[in-house]
Amino acid sequence: MTAATTTGCGSSHCACAGAAQPQVATINGIALHETDETLDPVTLMERAHTELLRQQAVKAGLLPRHTGLVAPEPDEAQRAVIESMLDEAVVSPEPDEAECRRHYEANKSRWIVGQALHVRHILFAVTPGVNVHALSQRAETALLELSRKDVPAGRFEQLATQLSNCPSSQDGGDLGWVTPEDCAPELANELFFQTDSRWGMGVHPRLVHTRYGLHIIEVLGRRKGTLPTFEELQNRIRAQLALQSRSTALRQYMQLLVGQAVIEGIDLEGASTPLVQ
Repeated sequence: MTAATTTGCGSSHCACAGAAQPQVATINGIALHETDETLDPVTLMERAHTELLRQQAVKAGLLPRHTGLVAPEPDEAQRAVIESMLDEAVVSPEPDEAECRRHYEANKSRWIVGQALHVRHILFAVTPGVNVHALSQRAETALLELSRKDVPAGRFEQLATQLSNCPSSQDGGDLGWVTPEDCAPELANELFFQTDSRWGMGVHPRLVHTRYGLHIIEVLGRRKGTLPTFEELQNRIRAQLALQSRSTALRQYMQLLVGQAVIEGIDLEGASTPLVQ
């Protein structure tokens, strides 16, 4: 939960009346920072998780109780104790061969090696303050023109030069041959990892949304690549699934600690029961 910011000392005659006092984030009454210290959200979140784990280690009798009012920074030895506590508390099952094989069969497209597409695009970048609706309309208008059967040769390059916010606009939007590793994850998913056959040659019939904006995509060439056998990939798949399982178990453990703590000044996802999904 998040505490409300207090204002002034309560006296209408005091100079501080109405002046907002900086809010201090706390976990079980222990401040995560000094009153005059401002942390960016990522640092504050990391400090909150560290303090939750430190307090859990104290509760388990693994670390001495802290007598101060501000959360201490664990030293190397204390961090080792916390890591050991996590290793014992967060247990995730090792994937067996059947589970690995099911993953292989369901995700074959993600294990293909050597695949590549010759792609060009027009990027309509979403930047702070941009009218996304108007931007989307311009992109849709350009896509509609390029999707027509009678579109003149060279029109894609012309529009890329005029409209694209990508440096490739100087080359008519040509990105050359790209692999999944060359693309933003959401674009790689659209280009390479779909189970249907939407990605044929030519202009894709809909806009592609990525963290950078809206893309008109045209595929000019394709290299199919090859799929290694399950036996060749089994160890890699097992390691990946084990990492995912560990990550899920750790997230659930942290949610449980959050649900059991009194938290003010910062929003953390928590759960009040160990049956976290």
